[in-house]
Amino acid sequence: MTRNPLVLGIDIGTSGCRVLAVHPATGAVVDQESGSWTTDTPHPHWSEQDPDAWWDTTASAIGRLIERLPSPDAVHAVAFAGQMHGLVLHDESGQVLRPAILWNDQRTVEQCEQIHERVGRKTLIRHTGKPALPGFTAPKLRWVQQHEPDVADRIARICLPKDHVRFRATGIHAIDAADASGTNWLDLETRDWSPTICESLDVDPNWLPTVHEAADIIGAIDADGARATGLPEGTPVVAGAGDQAAAGIACGVVREGLVSVTIGTSGVVFAQMDHPPADPSGALHGFCHAVSGRWHVMGCMLAAGGSLQWWRDAMDIHADFDALIEEIADIPPGADGVRFLPYLSGERSPHDDPRASGAFLGLTMQHDRRHMTRAVLEGIAMGLNDMLELLRAGGHDTTTVRVAGGATRNPFWLQLLADVFQVPVETVNVPDATAYGAAMLAAVGSGTHADAIAAADAMVSVTTRVEPDGDDYAELRATWGSLYQALAPTMHRLADQSTIR
Repeated sequence: MTRNPLVLGIDIGTSGCRVLAVHPATGAVVDQESGSWTTDTPHPHWSEQDPDAWWDTTASAIGRLIERLPSPDAVHAVAFAGQMHGLVLHDESGQVLRPAILWNDQRTVEQCEQIHERVGRKTLIRHTGKPALPGFTAPKLRWVQQHEPDVADRIARICLPKDHVRFRATGIHAIDAADASGTNWLDLETRDWSPTICESLDVDPNWLPTVHEAADIIGAIDADGARATGLPEGTPVVAGAGDQAAAGIACGVVREGLVSVTIGTSGVVFAQMDHPPADPSGALHGFCHAVSGRWHVMGCMLAAGGSLQWWRDAMDIHADFDALIEEIADIPPGADGVRFLPYLSGERSPHDDPRASGAFLGLTMQHDRRHMTRAVLEGIAMGLNDMLELLRAGGHDTTTVRVAGGATRNPFWLQLLADVFQVPVETVNVPDATAYGAAMLAAVGSGTHADAIAAADAMVSVTTRVEPDGDDYAELRATWGSLYQALAPTMHRLADQSTIR
């Protein structure tokens, strides 16, 4: 046993991987590595990646980090977390049958309707906590069965993204309850696959991984995984979690009464519950939490940080995000009447609308790029506030919001969020919420902490607290909801005519 044990938390994200080496007792990040991959859009509405690129890139990143440690034996446990809902299909030999279909792929609107017809929308929500949406895994499989029957005939194993990577590292076909609950096949109450729903949707139970709690040890690094990563063969590996549940525990949301907002490519509002959630409207989605025996509800906007990334890239702005935001300091709240609707990838919450699209409104000859940049940030904040309002309507305490993701690195953005939300905003000592949450689960699996609650108490602390500075956004909040309602019919007509979405 080494004197200074470490754990690895690994995020298999949409744009790349992040590997953190963390001291499990103190929560200190000792070292980190990263890698990136690309997304393919072979047809409008599609979003695909090469699953083996995830493994090759992640294994190389782990290897670079391991080379810098005093000894590979310092790593006492590993956990993977990552992008949810993606469909990875293996044949009998473990080879990938087709590119992974990602969480932000929008091709399956018809299949969602078919699932609701077969199962019943209310029945599906009651059992799985949510309706079938184009981003989820169940409609993706149904699409493959209908459009690629030659692929469907060879399915032997279904994985979600981080579970495919862990399979390459361990040879174990497993999943955690949190990630599994994002498929539309898992029963929230039993925390296992629903035989009724799987039978109704032509899902062979033999295809599905064994479901574990997030901090359970499911196996160990095998010989192939050791050669690829530099980790010692036999290093324990825990189940891990989907990215949002991992980020939730990294924000300390391990008890009822706390709410987190995570801003990455998408934007997520997240709250824990002590009983299986079910919003009959389907606007808020219920999941199993990475805290054993707990659940969470969340809303997801599909283009949060992704909207800011799009704006910078589309305008060919050669500046980092901090420099871009610094330009807007003199633009008043409300952007002098400019509004931006952040529905660039369609929308999930509170509008279940894959045909929604982005829009600028209120532009005049007096406006310039700075007004539009501020409008983008305000549109993202308003989309997140939509989901906070859903939580409030459901009785959740939203008197303080903990923020993770890119916004935590910019004081101006934090203040804007506090002003829009009209509650204090806190940040925590988390460099990368998903990877850090995975490290916390590895810390439980290593025996350092009894459970995820104990890990959060020991490893998560508040670093900043930003109070609202007045209420300059009252008028924007009052009129925001009417914008989508007014433009939705036009959005839908344009989406039907588009050849690039």
